[in-house]
Amino acid sequence: MNSMARLTVVAVALAAAACATRSPVHTPGADVTTPVVVTDTRPVYTEDAMAAKLQGSVLLDCVVLPDGTVGDVEVVRSLDAVYGLDAQAVLAAKQWTFEPGLKDGVPVPVRVAVEMSFTLK
Repeated sequence: MNSMARLTVVAVALAAAACATRSPVHTPGADVTTPVVVTDTRPVYTEDAMAAKLQGSVLLDCVVLPDGTVGDVEVVRSLDAVYGLDAQAVLAAKQWTFEPGLKDGVPVPVRVAVEMSFTLK
């Protein structure tokens, strides 16, 4: 087997192992508690968005990991992909910490919605 084929096999094996050990992401419900925010970070208003007088909110789908940090974040409802407010909302959400959600008393990954607001004064 040549070295390129070996690298491909190793990469596939590592990806399969990662998927096999990854916990399923839960949603809050009957047997899963909702994560509770411990610390939150406000998103930064970009200068371009302020100059354009953009206001509103970005809705994010976040996965709170068993250690209380935020893993995957996806923009569900965009406010602004041009001036950077969506990206700033994602960056802020990644800095939040939570008391993790529990299933049967054990911390598990839990999907939550987070809304980041941008308001000019």
